[in-house]
Parts: sequence; structure tokens; C-alpha cells
Amino acid sequence: MAFGWAAATANTCIAYVAFGADWIPITTGVLLCLVFTVLLILLHRAWWLALLSAVPSLLVLVGSVQYAPEGVLEHRGVRESVVVVADSATGTSSKNHRLTLRGTDGNELEEKLTYRGRSGAPEVGERLDIVRDPGGKVPMAQADTVDVSDEFGRLVGGTVGWMLMAILAGRRGHVLRRRGHELSEPFDW
Repeated sequence: MAFGWAAATANTCIAYVAFGADWIPITTGVLLCLVFTVLLILLHRAWWLALLSAVPSLLVLVGSVQYAPEGVLEHRGVRESVVVVADSATGTSSKNHRLTLRGTDGNELEEKLTYRGRSGAPEVGERLDIVRDPGGKVPMAQADTVDVSDEFGRLVGGTVGWMLMAILAGRRGHVLRRRGHELSEPFDW
């Protein structure tokens, strides 16, 4: 159980330290998730629990990687009201929208707001509230999508899921031993 909490905390710290290089916490997060799965298999011979641990692993991975940028935008981000003046995907079949924005002072912002998807993209002339990092390290986002508590909830939820998997695996081993059954070899299919 302690490994799950340590892995989630370590990967979140790595995401803060390696800010801007998302591949680093993603790589370490995937490795830590795989280590947790292998530990379940080796220590408890619980293949079905190891497979089920993929869901909390995904929550831990996404929560730990996204917690840092969301936290930066929520705590030190500057909120602005802007108007969309151009969309790079207008007239194309592209799902990748790079929106040019104009601030309340009438000047266009240097940074573009990125939106991926066909439906729900802000249209030219639409007014938006955005949050942007004054340091420029975190890409700007629509203000209503920035919520660090969602990422924290994913992170804690995934870690609690891991903890439950470890408890179930331990309970399974305890019950099998009480019944006089030996645990099978870890790679005995």
C-alpha cells in the first residue's frame, strides 16, 4: 500500500520538477504503474487484480501529470476576457483549432489557444474567459476548464484504488493459505 502512495507522490513531484517536459512524468508514471502491477503479480499471484489495477493506474498517471500545470494556472494564472478573432481550422476538416485571441486592450495575444475536437470549438467573435501563465510555461486554457481539484481527485482516487487492490490481493492470499491452498507460481498460467 505504501508503494502506491509513494509512487503517486513521486510522480507528482517529478511532474513539478520537470515542468514543461510532459514526457518525463508520463514515462516515470507508466514505469511506476507497471511496477505496481508486477508487484501484485509476484507477491500475491493475483492476475485478475493486476489486470483490474489498470484503471486506478490510469487515474494516477493522468492525475499526477496534469496536477502541476492545472495548479500553476489556478494559483498564479492571470484571468482575462478575450474575443476569438481567427481560427486556423476554419474552412478545413481539421480537428486542431489554434485560436487567435484579442484582449480587452484591443491587442492580439501572442499565444494561441489550442482546442482539439470537431464540436464545441469556440467560434470567431465568441467571448471567452481564459487563464494564462504569466511566465509562459503553461499553455493558456479556458477558465472554466481549469480545476486543480479534479486532477487531485483523480490522483487520490487512483491511489485509493491501488490501495484497495493491494488489500484485496492480501486478503485473497490470506484466505487461500487458511484453506490450505498454496499460491500458484507467478507465471504459471
